[in-house]
Amino acid sequence: MEELRRVIDPETELNIVDEGLVHGLTVEDKKAMVWLLLARTTPECHFCQAIAMNVQKRIIRDIITRLRDKGFTNIKVYNEIGLLLEEWRGEEEG
Repeated sequence: MEELRRVIDPETELNIVDEGLVHGLTVEDKKAMVWLLLARTTPECHFCQAIAMNVQKRIIRDIITRLRDKGFTNIKVYNEIGLLLEEWRGEEEG
């Protein structure tokens, strides 16, 4: 969880843990599963949806980068209802 505190929401400049975006976290050996509570945008505002998608992609990319750099070899990021948003698998060590 401490590593996720280093991931910053580019919109608010707050870390995603204190901001309440981390809905859950499971760690087992070198595997990590992160569940995010993502804000809903106004359906009528297509520009707002585009901004939200870019922010979401940035947060997910930063989560994977941070955990990968800490040695995790299997990282999955889900939304709060369990939809897989992104998965990264690295090389397993010998």
